[in-house]
Amino acid sequence: MKKLKMAVIGTGMAWGRLHFSALQELYEQYEVVALANPTQEKLVKAGEKIGLSKEHLYTDYHDMLKKEEIDVVNIAVPISMNYKVSLDVAKAGKNLICEKPLAPTLEEAAHFIEFPKKYGIRIMIAENYRYNEEINIIRNLVEEKKIGNPLYFIYHNVVNFPEEMKKDTFAGKEWRQYPDFPGGIFLDAAVHDMAAIRYIFGDMDKISAFGQPREDSFCPYTSIHSQFLFRNGLIGHFIYWTKGEESQKPAIGLRIFGTEGMIYLEDKNCGFINVFYNDGRHELIPFTPQRGYYNEFLNYYNSIMGKEEIQVPPIVEFGDTKTIFDILKAMETQQVIEVQSMGTYLTQDMNKNKKRKGKTATKEDKSKKPS
Repeated sequence: MKKLKMAVIGTGMAWGRLHFSALQELYEQYEVVALANPTQEKLVKAGEKIGLSKEHLYTDYHDMLKKEEIDVVNIAVPISMNYKVSLDVAKAGKNLICEKPLAPTLEEAAHFIEFPKKYGIRIMIAENYRYNEEINIIRNLVEEKKIGNPLYFIYHNVVNFPEEMKKDTFAGKEWRQYPDFPGGIFLDAAVHDMAAIRYIFGDMDKISAFGQPREDSFCPYTSIHSQFLFRNGLIGHFIYWTKGEESQKPAIGLRIFGTEGMIYLEDKNCGFINVFYNDGRHELIPFTPQRGYYNEFLNYYNSIMGKEEIQVPPIVEFGDTKTIFDILKAMETQQVIEVQSMGTYLTQDMNKNKKRKGKTATKEDKSKKPS
């Protein structure tokens, strides 16, 4: 079995706590050959953990891209750096895996979509929710109409971010506490939920949303309440509470109501999906939590081997990211957002860029004219 030689840019929490453990299971598929991190201490510590010699450790990832023999680059950096680092890797002609969301702005995200074709590389966005066992089971239950025709759903996600900031968690990172990208923790974390919702139920037609404003730097809203009308007629409610706790258990979680029953998932770590039928039957379906990281790396390996397609290419993750920006826009304008199709948005973005380039060229021509 051929091993893919992987280089890693960013050796922080995402790499150390999520990616590395998944890749340890895939030791026959991947070999980590080089690491890059601008912080020497973190770099050396990460290198020692996997037994890499110092000549394969880089504080400048550009040097790593030039010197190392690499099949794929795994990018695990803060959100504001995703686009820039991915662009550098793509220009170097390297296949890559990038964390979600694929860019801090919609404009950059739209450009990201062009990378695979423009540079002739394979790209996967590491959106683990689309690979999690529970989400795939629920998607199959809906598609197989186990609860009849789905009518509506309630998805309630609660996190006490201020308390999490005090612990040794992802919330403890300064770039998350003082984000330089729109939406703060909502873009960072709720994009997972949007991925799950869109994966299970399909594309949306309209979005409305309201938020309770707050002054905290990590998110502009205390809670975010959004409602979706899907193209298949389904209606869904999504609530994201950034400073809350559910005192009563079980939690609201994800509840899908159909003509013949209901699907209930308390949270991503509970280990069971409940299916309640209108005739009184009850089904308890087990799942293994947090398998998305393993499944996504396996999917990427199989895609390189020509066995299957990448499940989350940039254009798929663009849709998840755009949904977050549509919700933010709906809250800001307090208007119902008509969700544009991917093709319409990308065409408009391309035309805007042409106009900008045209104006720039006109200004340059005028500046060259003799006075």
